[in-house]
Amino acid sequence: MRYLVPVGRFFYSAIFLMTALGHFSQQYIGYAAQQGVPAAGLLVPLSGVIATAGGLSVALGYQAKIGAWLLVLFLVPVTLMMHNFWAVTDPTMHGMQLAMFMKNVSMLGGALLIAHFGAGPLSLDARLPARSAPGED
Repeated sequence: MRYLVPVGRFFYSAIFLMTALGHFSQQYIGYAAQQGVPAAGLLVPLSGVIATAGGLSVALGYQAKIGAWLLVLFLVPVTLMMHNFWAVTDPTMHGMQLAMFMKNVSMLGGALLIAHFGAGPLSLDARLPARSAPGED
């Protein structure tokens, strides 16, 4: 049971880390532009940087609350812009986009839980000395 949380953090982060390099490819950028993403040549690679930073932060348990907020920052616009099932008329594509939308919503829920609870006991955050909040010295 001791290793449950770090394994869960790793599994959760894997999708962000495995797909992040694609955000620098012309295929991802072109698809995003086709979906109506403004300034896709800038925003898609930037989203890759955000997803990588957030994924690494959560996986390592280092500043995991901040990393989780980065993943929220990544997931909200990506989910709404790239998986807008409500605008798809083809039944097969509608179902696929709905499934992708709900996958992202569940990942958003996981990111919010990590943003609230942090990385857990087996993490780099837990090994660092506790810092006092400003004004508590």
